[in-house]
Amino acid sequence: MASGSYDHSAKDATMDVEMLQPKGVFQSPAYAQAARIGDTLFIAGQTPRNIDGSTAAPGDIRGQAEKVFENLEAVLNSCGSSLDRVAKLTVYMTSYEYRTAISEVRARVFASVSRPCASTTVVVSGLMNPEWMVEIEAIAASNNAHT
Repeated sequence: MASGSYDHSAKDATMDVEMLQPKGVFQSPAYAQAARIGDTLFIAGQTPRNIDGSTAAPGDIRGQAEKVFENLEAVLNSCGSSLDRVAKLTVYMTSYEYRTAISEVRARVFASVSRPCASTTVVVSGLMNPEWMVEIEAIAASNNAHT
């Protein structure tokens, strides 16, 4: 094969992208809560949103972090994964002062996982809803390709 050329054999065929809308979390008509490519799950940013769309714990960063991690775990479980399969988290928070509370909730939620995951934390000027103080997205392995 010539340098720079690419072999488009069957084994390199594009993998299917499966969009997932698990029950137990808010159902948006605008986006999927998760996407699966092979055994990898891409979890949309989880917010402190109740199933009816209302904001959980307005003004309370600890309460909002609890709800975000509750939603994240619900999506993971519904998609055939779990906290111990999380490879990366991205945390968006609207103030640096929220870091300690979010970290404490995260440590408690992930206490049963015996290893850290890759992580990025970003302070942003705002999230989609001005009441939201934190949003967390994840990349995780699924326990199998088609749950």
